[in-house]
Amino acid sequence: MQDEFKTLKKFDAGKEREGFLYSLPALEEQGIGKISRLPVSIRIVLESVLHNCDGKKVRRKDVETLANWNAKSPANAEIPFVVARIVLQDFTGVPLVVDLAAMRSAVKLLGRDPKIIEPLVPVDLVVDHSVQVDFFGSARALELNLEMEFKRNRERYQFLKWGQQAFKTFQLIPPGIGIVHQVNLEYLAKGVLSQQSAIGNRQLEIFYPDTLVGTDSHTTMINGLGVVGWGVGGIEAEAGMLGQPVYFLTPEVVGVHMIGQLREGVTATDLVLHITQLLRAQKVVGKFVEFYGEGAASLPVPDRATIGNMSPEYGATMGYFPVDQESVDYLRATGRSEEQCLAFENYFRAQKMFGMPLRGEIDYSVDIDLDLADVQPSVAGPKRPQDRINLPELGKRFRDLLEKPVRDGGYGKQNVDLREKHVVELNGSAPRNGEMFSTDKKEDQGISPGDERNKIEMITNRPTPDSGKEIEAESSEVFARGRTHIGHGSVLIAAITSCTNTSNPSVMIAAGLLAKKAVERGLRVDPAVKTSLAPGSRVVSDYLQKTGLQKYLDQLGFNLVGYGCTTCIGNSGPLHPNIEKAIHEYDLVAASVLSGNRNFEARVHQHIKANFLMSPPLVVAFALAGRVHIDLSRDPIGKDRHGKETFLRDLWPTLGEIRQVLQSALAPETFRKLYRDFADQNPKWNEIPSSTGDVYQWDEKSDYIHEPPFFQNFSMEPDHIEEIRGARALGIFGDSVTTDHISPAGAIKETSPAGKYLMSRGIQPRDFNSYGSRRGNDLVMTRGTFANVRIKNLMVPGTEGGVTKYFGPSRTGGSKNGDGEQTSIFDAALRYAETNTPLVILAGHEYGSGSSRDWAAKGTRLLGVKAVIAASFERIHRSNLVGMGVLPLQSQEGTTAQSLGLDGSETFSITGLSDSTKPGQQVTLEIESKDGQKRSVPMKLRIDTPIEIDYYRHGGILPFVLRQLVSK
Repeated sequence: MQDEFKTLKKFDAGKEREGFLYSLPALEEQGIGKISRLPVSIRIVLESVLHNCDGKKVRRKDVETLANWNAKSPANAEIPFVVARIVLQDFTGVPLVVDLAAMRSAVKLLGRDPKIIEPLVPVDLVVDHSVQVDFFGSARALELNLEMEFKRNRERYQFLKWGQQAFKTFQLIPPGIGIVHQVNLEYLAKGVLSQQSAIGNRQLEIFYPDTLVGTDSHTTMINGLGVVGWGVGGIEAEAGMLGQPVYFLTPEVVGVHMIGQLREGVTATDLVLHITQLLRAQKVVGKFVEFYGEGAASLPVPDRATIGNMSPEYGATMGYFPVDQESVDYLRATGRSEEQCLAFENYFRAQKMFGMPLRGEIDYSVDIDLDLADVQPSVAGPKRPQDRINLPELGKRFRDLLEKPVRDGGYGKQNVDLREKHVVELNGSAPRNGEMFSTDKKEDQGISPGDERNKIEMITNRPTPDSGKEIEAESSEVFARGRTHIGHGSVLIAAITSCTNTSNPSVMIAAGLLAKKAVERGLRVDPAVKTSLAPGSRVVSDYLQKTGLQKYLDQLGFNLVGYGCTTCIGNSGPLHPNIEKAIHEYDLVAASVLSGNRNFEARVHQHIKANFLMSPPLVVAFALAGRVHIDLSRDPIGKDRHGKETFLRDLWPTLGEIRQVLQSALAPETFRKLYRDFADQNPKWNEIPSSTGDVYQWDEKSDYIHEPPFFQNFSMEPDHIEEIRGARALGIFGDSVTTDHISPAGAIKETSPAGKYLMSRGIQPRDFNSYGSRRGNDLVMTRGTFANVRIKNLMVPGTEGGVTKYFGPSRTGGSKNGDGEQTSIFDAALRYAETNTPLVILAGHEYGSGSSRDWAAKGTRLLGVKAVIAASFERIHRSNLVGMGVLPLQSQEGTTAQSLGLDGSETFSITGLSDSTKPGQQVTLEIESKDGQKRSVPMKLRIDTPIEIDYYRHGGILPFVLRQLVSK
């Protein structure tokens, strides 16, 4: 360790421990910046730059530049941020470990020791994205879903177990424990860390803030605890694991000054939807957001974490809350040791960063006022999290969207009568393997939706351990009996899902209390609604059982289905076949309601077009109502057992009721017990075998794990930066194309290139699993790129799905006509590759918003795309493109493919590129129409930092890091 600025100071770490820290106040005393006026989030990054200053990766100049951060005009400088740890979830973690395994294979081929590829900071991977809602509405749903999960993902789990033994600093938390963000908040985060370091001839315990990046964009949930961290792509995380700082440009910091308190009937979810709409309109992409003031101080950590979690939805890098007494109290309440809590508090006090700042104490780039009393009950949707709707206006909003033209974001239905319902028989049909449906027959006797919930039963043979057999029904058919009615706006999925809200006891208790009142009145959920409860950790189940509320949720069908990211990631599982048939037959715009944070098109379920985010108690309420075209402030939810109309106000719990139940809900010992001995608590995980050794033995028979082509023909010399000539458009897209559109996570369609490939390997559709689960196989994922069923390529007007027009030569010789040949995006890319034709993607604003999905960039690269030209980029995806050696170009304001009249028949060249290319410089897009006319359009190179120039020259971060490691 170095002490370049002589700021190493002693402090009382508590429990008679002598601790040392790199003092920020001491830096200010030297006249190096007005550090006490800096936003707290900037100070924590500055501490990392200060204590990692070695004159090489982190220079003295870097410390001085950040210490003199200018609120109104931050320096256009690159910050080398060395994080303390890294967290992964399995959908992004598996391909990351695959890449590390491929790097070890490449190093071995070069004749070097493969163990030079080793994470240099602690890495925690939480297996939480693999469970699907196959079984629901049953006391056995958790057990059966877990069995299905282990059956489907056995190969992936064997591979992860190899990684656990191969890499020393790699910890796995097995399935069935919780979701990465809640586990991070309740267990992994320490607030402050320490290590023994040699300074001169002394061994000292050096303390430093807990900082991290994670391969899930919602890593920002941890900001609610005062921990600096955010989501990055897996590519960037790998570089961080291998010793590279996380580089980013000096950000602006938006201060949100909170006053007041939330009103009765308003939840933390309503608050975060309000903030998402507010900040998305403020254009905070790439900025830090810091919440402060008396209103922020009044919020408990779970409310703060709910707000921090949705930073990606409002576009910010972080949504940060400074450390105060609430933060320390939360660590104590969640079972952290007294030694840890004292070190956390004393460290931040010594650094003069303890306590919620008040107005005027900090300099922010922009200041926004937010009165918590202004927040109203809300939902968001039906396609984007920032599209907030006041609860009473949902019915009208849905009706308006139903008839609004598709080109304007609507559904294009004319003269719709929302009273029209279609009868769906839920009897006599045999669901596919893994599904559970009603078996308690109810003939149609005038029972309206919402009045009766049919019981769900299923008899299964449990497979013997390690057998890998199908979970099969004893009888040849599982009969679902009953009758339901569905139409436009019918709620067909109601999911209390884990990511945003289940770490917050107040909204979970509210959902349980609402369910209790509904059951006591005799209300039921219609059997058409697929209900599920997927908490973020087992702590939630503990307090719902302890308070007696789980039994009421069970009676409404909200049984525990698993601990993981289920419906929100697209793991909602299938609907009843007759329901899916009715959706297709009548072209219904059906709805889902979920308490997550993502509702992008085709993400929740490929057949559900309208998806609304809301608080857990509202999910229960809409499940009871059975439809979204309703004003819950005025319209009845349903009728009680006496035929009396029941309204939301009759069921909604008061703040007093919630607080009373909360008092008995949580205890520190519960957290200690549930976060102890993971292996002992998960025998299924222990039964999975794994290979051993430093280098992974790739199995060509595996359809989950495949050696990626990123290091084929690897050499120690990077390529030159060259102009791109004669490129063709693979796709032209509009605004708000998300990473879900580019690389979907959910179901694999049988007729898609990926589906056809899996069938060619002898895999039946029922065993496809999801795109997310197959991210360790580039052969599947490349075929799945741009394969979202709702993506609209403007080269092929009027279509949806991964189709394009191919304008190259035919395989039989000669050129195609000027209209092009319609084909899949994957097949077109293959044909262009045969003639070494480079490809480009053109898009509108907010390209790549949504999840920090590295496969959205990896798949783009492997399809042969050399450049993406967009009106604007979301932060993480832009970084991921550069990290994969794909050129991001940003058009000038008002310049789009539409304004240029492009239809994809043109050829494109990008000039002004060379080895002397600088970050952010202007380049030229040359467009040649099919009739020979030429135009030149200026573009901004969105390679933002000097290190990114190096990444691009080397063909991406991974080749860059590998060359560095091998050359040492």
